[in-house]
Amino acid sequence: MGQYNGCNVALNAVYGSVGVIGRHCIYELQDANPALLDDEAYVRTALEQAVEASGATLLQLVSHKFEPQGVTAIALLSESHVSFHSWPQYGYASVDCYTCGEHTDPQKACLLLKDSFQSDNDEITVIQRNYFSEDSKNSIVPDDL
Repeated sequence: MGQYNGCNVALNAVYGSVGVIGRHCIYELQDANPALLDDEAYVRTALEQAVEASGATLLQLVSHKFEPQGVTAIALLSESHVSFHSWPQYGYASVDCYTCGEHTDPQKACLLLKDSFQSDNDEITVIQRNYFSEDSKNSIVPDDL
């Protein structure tokens, strides 16, 4: 576990890869503002701002407000997607942010969401999405994986 701009970060190593396709952030917000987590219009605006902060291109944003509480929103990007699911009663939201290309940074989107939802406790797992060559598929993988 490490730190990235004040967030707890777990990095997953991939052995035998040839190149990075994109970065995939699995992000959890805890101790967030319940009223904001339950406000569909606010969630939509926060996701639009997060996409902009990441450098990605928003194609479409779909959301749904649940009763009695909770919001789900999915941003379709030219570079992939951002999904958001909230449980206001727990002050919790889960976010999945995957972007392709060197011009995007999904971690910036996550950090903006932390501030937007006033979270005091968060955790991010960053996964590099890699492509492989035929030769690299047979590479030696450490025994501890």
